[in-house]
Amino acid sequence: MLMGSWPDELDKALARCANGDRAALRQIFDLEAPRLIAVAERIVRRRDLAEEVVQEAFIRIWTHAHQYAPERGSARGWIYAIVRNRALNLLRDGRREQTVEEVETLREVDQVDEIMAAWHRLDRESRLRDCLGALDDIKRRGILMAYVGGYTHGEIAGRLGIPLGTAKSWIRRGLRALRECMA
Repeated sequence: MLMGSWPDELDKALARCANGDRAALRQIFDLEAPRLIAVAERIVRRRDLAEEVVQEAFIRIWTHAHQYAPERGSARGWIYAIVRNRALNLLRDGRREQTVEEVETLREVDQVDEIMAAWHRLDRESRLRDCLGALDDIKRRGILMAYVGGYTHGEIAGRLGIPLGTAKSWIRRGLRALRECMA
C-alpha cells in the first residue's frame, strides 16, 4: 500500500510504472480500481463493461505512464481521465448490447442527482470540496457533469440550455480555477 501524501505517492507510482515497475501499477490498481470501476459503471451502466473499461485503462496507464506530466495536472486526474475516455469510447464504438439512447435514458433518470451527490459526499475537510464549492454553481455543475457523469460538452450544453461554446469555455475556466485553487 502506498503511504505518505497520496498525490505525491501516486505521482511516484506513475513514474515507477514509466520505468517498468509492475509493482507500482499493482499498487495503483489495488487502491483505485474499485472507484475507477464505479466511475466507468456510471457511464456504461453495466458492471461487466465497466470492468472491461478499467482493464483497458490500466493497460493504457502502463503503456503511457511516461506521458504523464505533473505540471499539467494531478496523477489521479490523469488516471481518471483515461478511464472516463475509455468508457465514453466504449459507448461510441457500440460495443455493448444497449443502444446509446437506452443508456442516455437511464443516465437521465438517476444521474442528475448522483452528480451533485458525488460533490456532497466529498470529505468536508477535502481541498477538492472547498475548491469546487468556490466555483459558480453552473461551472461546478458543468465540471461534475463531465468528470463524474461522463457527459460530453454537447450533452452538458443541451442539459444546461446553453450554447456549446459557452459550455466549453465555462468548463475550461472552471477547471483552470480549480487547478489554481488546488495548487
